[in-house]
Amino acid sequence: MSENTDELKEIFGSDVANIPKEEWEKRLKENEKTAVGYPSPADQTETKQNTLSGQPKQPKQRGSIWFFLLLLAFLVSAVCGVYLTVKPGMSCPEEKTESGTSFALVSSKKEGSGPGLAWIKIRGVIAEEDSQSVFAAPSSASSISKRIREAAKDKNVKAIVLDINSPGGTVASVQDIYSEIMNAKEQGKKVVALFRDVAASGAFYIAMAADQIVAEPGTITGSVGVIMQVGNVVGLFNKLGVQVTPITSGKYKDIGSAYRPMTEAEKTILQDMVNDTYSQFLAVVKAGRPKVTPSDLEEYTDGRVFTGQRAYNLGFIDKLGGEETARLLAGELAGLENPRIVSRKSEGLRELIFSFGSGMESKNLSKQLQSISTPRVSYLWVQ
Repeated sequence: MSENTDELKEIFGSDVANIPKEEWEKRLKENEKTAVGYPSPADQTETKQNTLSGQPKQPKQRGSIWFFLLLLAFLVSAVCGVYLTVKPGMSCPEEKTESGTSFALVSSKKEGSGPGLAWIKIRGVIAEEDSQSVFAAPSSASSISKRIREAAKDKNVKAIVLDINSPGGTVASVQDIYSEIMNAKEQGKKVVALFRDVAASGAFYIAMAADQIVAEPGTITGSVGVIMQVGNVVGLFNKLGVQVTPITSGKYKDIGSAYRPMTEAEKTILQDMVNDTYSQFLAVVKAGRPKVTPSDLEEYTDGRVFTGQRAYNLGFIDKLGGEETARLLAGELAGLENPRIVSRKSEGLRELIFSFGSGMESKNLSKQLQSISTPRVSYLWVQ
């Protein structure tokens, strides 16, 4: 009884010593049955034994169950991620808000989906990926060109919206995408370019193939011109005691080398190449924007950037607005009322994995040195 004295006093009061043993045992059992969360008889026996032996009762281990559940959830997510990576064409059924605006995506391969728009995003610098890694992001110029070709062949696609947010890119990559847009137009597709935050230089070049261009008043655009950046690491290599000795078949074979100063003759050759690619750019702008006056064309194609509002006033773009304006405009050109998006690449785990891999690639020192030592002629706005 001495072991339960404190507990009995709480139940019977200070007169617990005068109550018969049978009576307080009976009342104790009744109290145990009505107690909320009171331990089971088995737990009481175990607790009593541990108390007598001087060892506290050990709580039951439940962490292993949660660990197993978390591991299972991780494995399911990993399998789903791999599946989406292998099957990137899958997408969710289209849903519409009360206003009719599409906010989900429909696969262009779904039978009976009907006519609609292809929505193609162009993001970042437009160029071919140098890396051959499986983690390289599928956003190279060739992948964009491929999507334009696929949209051009799709009978359900009546118009293409180019959703552009880019400072430009390399000359050949930009021209390749431009050619694919022109081919799509020859196959009867209408094309609308949508400028987001930035659509400069090579991105502006691509838009010249569009039937109509939409931009926000604050969009940064323009930068019609060509740039060729040539690095020079001679001073750094001299400090490090590194010397590079090229063996060439001609005096201009290593033109633009980062390991020696450039001669005046080499500068003349490279300047001539830049002028040639600039004349190609200017010809595209003249053909794509015939309403721009010759004086404005000459003034605003010197490499400067300007706002979407200024571009609209000059005739470089056709409408001020955003995504909804571009969607409705594309539908109008294609003869579709309230058009839906029937081909648009979704973003998800696959893009997250690729972006992580691309970020790791960009930190590779050898690739940074390669980019310095290999000059590129670019339609690119650089700051």
